[in-house]
Amino acid sequence: MAFKYSIDSRPPAGQLLLYSLQWFVLAVAVVVTSLFIAVGSPAERVLYAQKVFALMGVATIIQALWGHRMPIVVGPASVLLVGIITTLASQGEAVNTNKIYTAVLIGGVAITLLATGRILEHLQRIFTPRIVIVIMMLIAVTLSPTIKNLIFPAGDEARHSFGLWFAIAGVPLMALASFKLKGVVKSLVIPIALMVGCVIYYAIYGGYGERFAQFTASEGPLLLPALEFDGSIIAAFMLCYVALLINDVGSVQSLGGMLQTTDTDKRCRRGVGLTGLLNIVAGGLGVIGPVNYSMSPGVIASSQCASRYAVVPAGVGLIICAFIPSLIAALSAIPDTVIGVILLYLMGTQIAAGLHMVTTSHSVESFDEGMIIGLPVMVALLFGVIPMDVIPAILRPIIGNGFVMGVLTVILLEHVIMRKR
Repeated sequence: MAFKYSIDSRPPAGQLLLYSLQWFVLAVAVVVTSLFIAVGSPAERVLYAQKVFALMGVATIIQALWGHRMPIVVGPASVLLVGIITTLASQGEAVNTNKIYTAVLIGGVAITLLATGRILEHLQRIFTPRIVIVIMMLIAVTLSPTIKNLIFPAGDEARHSFGLWFAIAGVPLMALASFKLKGVVKSLVIPIALMVGCVIYYAIYGGYGERFAQFTASEGPLLLPALEFDGSIIAAFMLCYVALLINDVGSVQSLGGMLQTTDTDKRCRRGVGLTGLLNIVAGGLGVIGPVNYSMSPGVIASSQCASRYAVVPAGVGLIICAFIPSLIAALSAIPDTVIGVILLYLMGTQIAAGLHMVTTSHSVESFDEGMIIGLPVMVALLFGVIPMDVIPAILRPIIGNGFVMGVLTVILLEHVIMRKR
């Protein structure tokens, strides 16, 4: 796939900012949708949001410049949300977040040590072109329940009709705009869709000012007050970090395959090492840890800009937001429905990028090779909606994660069941 700007290209300043705008929109979307796990008073939740925005902004910049050096957005690890949510639910009223974020810090230490050893080097050899293609598709497939819940939020049935018609009209219009527009203006499709969606939504339902009430002030400790060790919580989070490692390696490997980088393994080692260090920092701050998001191929495919420098201003924007609570409030006021429809469009472009890679890499030339791609996608669909109560609590971060189960299935098919000797 040819791009207007390659991975190390530096677009002119004006174009760079326009390309960065879509990365900023995506980064805000993934950050905002993770803030619901913040506990405490309204002021403490504001501080939590500020710390998450700052950490993700810093992580995005240092990964692009010194880590994996790829155009990948960094956001809160959704797989850690599983561990945090289940822990909060099990503790009920007696919520002890010190134990949770101590486990996050220890998980970061484990990932960092893993990146410095030989195990990661052997792990990276697993990722053949077919597995990379499947990972690109799995991200879109396993996000479908989240997208559905964003477009049709539970408990707000009165606004489901807006989600329905906005999706029906918005996705084809974004596709048409992407097809017709050329050059840098292609990158404006997502920001314009977001603004138009917000205007229409609040013109119909109102209530925009209500979102600012909880973002008036912030208070609380900057760092985790104390480390508290709980063996069961740490064990549960270690499983979460297995899934995070698969996600992180898969993100870098899939984008490396798409961009045809020659040093993908080296980039992956640096990127995973930094992810570990950043999770240590996250645990010390008492917030959710970051991960490299696999949505990036869709954004690159739609904008035709693969420059890693395009994500740097987006990271700077997140840091600026961290110091302006009212700006966080404005960004948090973006309706879930609008975010969901934009993600629906982006995941469609991601699948398109995966299918394009199928043809360019000649990865499917027989029925059996097609099975290696098709079956993991179906497995991911199943385990993405499987009832959690049938899974032992300690295994939920693995078995209850459609993405992880899909990746494990494609590895099993590619290297064991249908391996060509």
